[in-house]
Amino acid sequence: MCLLLIWLGAGDLAYPSLVLYQAEQDYRQHFAQVYCRGTIKTFDGIEVRFRRQQFGHCFFESVNSKDDTFSPQRAERIDWIKAALQDSNAELRLGWDNKKKRAANDRRVVIVVGDYVVIIRIYGEKKAEFVTAFVAGQRTIKQIRTNPIWT
Repeated sequence: MCLLLIWLGAGDLAYPSLVLYQAEQDYRQHFAQVYCRGTIKTFDGIEVRFRRQQFGHCFFESVNSKDDTFSPQRAERIDWIKAALQDSNAELRLGWDNKKKRAANDRRVVIVVGDYVVIIRIYGEKKAEFVTAFVAGQRTIKQIRTNPIWT
């Protein structure tokens, strides 16, 4: 593992160091141990559930077909997911419903460290499921910021 602290520009919060494993399987095991054995609570008390099958969508990116290539850039930030969900200084936006082509009240997008995005889907009172997390390009961040602020 490498010790690399990422500092938020406006605050005093440090994000966890990048996790550097040799193989995809190591990240898969880390995800199962840290995230899939219970829930992670957000800073405002929402319990977020994680499923093992979400690993592929979160840590793979599309090169030739959908989610076909393992992404070390996504995987090394695996510990940022929990940190982002628990960051009370994070920027929060409504997510997007692709089917309805509009902002969705049941999806929350968390933006931290300028370009790291975590998306959860709310399905009950103070309950949610993890959707994905990734480092977003400036175009994507700009597009997310057109959605209303989460209140």
